[in-house]
Amino acid sequence: MEIVTSPVECRKKILSLTVEGKNIGFVPTMGALHDGHMELVRQAKLSCDFVVVSIFVNRTQFNNEEDFRKYPKSFDSDAEKLRQSGCDIVFAPGDSDMYPGTPEVKITFPRLQKSMEGRYRPGHFEGVALVVSKLLHVVPAQKAFFGRKDWQQVLIIKQLVRDLHFFSEIISVPTLREPDGLAMSSRNQRLSEKERSLAVIFSKSLYMAKEKLLAGDSVEETVASVRQAFDRMPQVRLEYFEIANRETLEPVQSVETNVPVSLFIAGYVGDVRLIDNIFLQEETE
Repeated sequence: MEIVTSPVECRKKILSLTVEGKNIGFVPTMGALHDGHMELVRQAKLSCDFVVVSIFVNRTQFNNEEDFRKYPKSFDSDAEKLRQSGCDIVFAPGDSDMYPGTPEVKITFPRLQKSMEGRYRPGHFEGVALVVSKLLHVVPAQKAFFGRKDWQQVLIIKQLVRDLHFFSEIISVPTLREPDGLAMSSRNQRLSEKERSLAVIFSKSLYMAKEKLLAGDSVEETVASVRQAFDRMPQVRLEYFEIANRETLEPVQSVETNVPVSLFIAGYVGDVRLIDNIFLQEETE
């Protein structure tokens, strides 16, 4: 496994491999790798000849400076995990490599970013779009792999790729969960033992809501049940719970059999912000 920090050097290596006929798989990450990230790497290795993983904590997508400062960093252990996984190249640029000057380009998504993460984290998706654009220029892979836990982000990246004619196919990989159901996340590392036990309310609320909807409860009743569950736990704070069309992210007023629906949730345990989502229709998850 090779560790490359220069964007120019990394791009040259990828282009030479492409000329040789290699199929490139790319997994962009911000490090602090867990089994969910490693599943992305496994999926990339299954369908590609050569796998590149980037590790870069992108300041421009953090709307909270404290969150950026506290984001867990563990490069040495991350590199060892990737070495054992069979990763071929780790692209690990510094801040000045990715942002040699203050960026002036801004990419917005008026339709897809108006709700949920876009509403509660202003500027977040502009930062995501900018860094993903940069990364796909540096690593012009045939396939790029992202986790479904950030489903709104997946849709925005797919839109980015379509609109800007990147030639990477965006592959979404199902969320990996801990045995108690909590979605795997780098931010879980920041939870105390007590906070970790409380955090499971996010996934439990999603699956409770899914059961209610499939049993015939209305959207309004289901939303009220989730809010009541959080009201009974003052140690956690619900930021949003949304039931929306999976492809447009528009809220739904009722569950129709011909409309793909997802359930989205976000909130805080202490000062740690967690997000999660599940698909309502099991056969498409």
